[in-house]
Amino acid sequence: MMKLFYLKNCPHCRRAMDWMQQLYQENPKYKEIPIEMIEESEQAQLAEQYDYYYVPCFFDGEKKLHEGVASLDMMRNLFDDYLRRNKK
Repeated sequence: MMKLFYLKNCPHCRRAMDWMQQLYQENPKYKEIPIEMIEESEQAQLAEQYDYYYVPCFFDGEKKLHEGVASLDMMRNLFDDYLRRNKK
């Protein structure tokens, strides 16, 4: 399962979530990726268990996939890589 750490007041996080919705429209397969949304300030104890500084931050299990300002292309690549690694 992928995890997305974010802050609700973070403009980069909001943009990343908007891009997620855009990517879901482009490729319905992306909707199959399980993503646990973790609001850092509301789940501080959980967030402290992960090694990151900037949000948005994506993890696959314990492995950090991306940290900080995202782009649409980066997120598309992240989703494509996840689907390749987790073929059923």
